[in-house]
Amino acid sequence: MRTNDLATLSFAQALLKDADIPNDVFDQHTSMLEGSVMAIQRRLLVLDEDAEEALKILGDAGIDVRQL
Repeated sequence: MRTNDLATLSFAQALLKDADIPNDVFDQHTSMLEGSVMAIQRRLLVLDEDAEEALKILGDAGIDVRQL
């Protein structure tokens, strides 16, 4: 998942944590360094074997997974 929306990112991480799906945010520091341009999105990553379940959880919660 790629986003600059910190609320959506935090919500997605909480959902995945509740489901015991390990996840990590990449490009967080790079995104902060570039300032308010919002050119670099943060990426929320899960393991390949958790991807299908993670997409279902996020989709069920109303996060638009079509763009992920």
